[in-house]
Amino acid sequence: MAVLTLDEAMALAAGALERNGASAPVADSVARALAGAEADGLKGHGLSRVPGYAGQLRAGKVRGDATPTLARPRPGALRIDAAEGFAYPALDLAVAELPAVARAQGIAAASLFRSHHCGAAGRPVEALADQGLVALLFANTPAAMAPWGGAMPVFGTNPIAFACPRPGRAPIVVDLSLSRVARGNIMAAKQKGEPIPEGWAFDAQGRPTTDPDAALGGTMAPAGDAKGVALALMVELLAAGMTGANYAGEASSFLDDKGGPPGTGQLLLAFDPAAFSDAGPARFAVLAAAIEAQAGARLPGARRLAARAKAATAGLTVADALVAEIRAL
Repeated sequence: MAVLTLDEAMALAAGALERNGASAPVADSVARALAGAEADGLKGHGLSRVPGYAGQLRAGKVRGDATPTLARPRPGALRIDAAEGFAYPALDLAVAELPAVARAQGIAAASLFRSHHCGAAGRPVEALADQGLVALLFANTPAAMAPWGGAMPVFGTNPIAFACPRPGRAPIVVDLSLSRVARGNIMAAKQKGEPIPEGWAFDAQGRPTTDPDAALGGTMAPAGDAKGVALALMVELLAAGMTGANYAGEASSFLDDKGGPPGTGQLLLAFDPAAFSDAGPARFAVLAAAIEAQAGARLPGARRLAARAKAATAGLTVADALVAEIRAL
């Protein structure tokens, strides 16, 4: 196993993306997001994505020189065209622009369309919470889940993320996909040549499988059964129906270089808590403290923060084969 500092991991990823057609600003944005996910222990959204992203750059499935553009059709609404590029620069733009609008209006929303894989969905909402805002992200992804009782995928794994600030502490961050696990975990298992646990996915015939290849060719198991599918429908309508992006069934895969740009969407909401209550973030801390006071209980994201702290001092542990593959791209 190789041990890389965060800066080394970012340089490794950015260099490979630039060599395969990304502009320097795009490569930097993507590399920061991937290295950050790697540091948080979210390897399915980390450096393992670089070879696939590079292949899509070479094929023209994602535009390496895309510059997101911003329109403001209403005082509290931002509309961001990701221009068939990576989602990360468009999300960076949303995070940069939303705070001022949210503080002026109390609430602000950014819709992203002609977008791509948003990676670890908790990162943009955490960045807004670091600025004192409450944030929600809804993102749709290519078809991977069937409607309840059906067999053909029409929903993506459709992540939802939430973050709110706490005085003197890291924000509370909730980041979950509406499949039982994120599809990136199955991709990571495939790259390692490992089976996946039972209950994660079904093959193309709807049978439970532990084979990651069969799972990627089949459908994901929803979290919470019918309730998870209902939430996936909600996210699909918010992130694609309302933004004008492609629905899951219209989007090409994030995992290969076949077809045109996925054209998926994201909806990012930001609230200024001061507009809704005099209590502010201190009120969030009351509930957080009640949870942390219980033996054995933890807030969502505790393991992520622990992994991040460890990575800052001990570096990132990355498989030698993956490092070699990225360097060879």
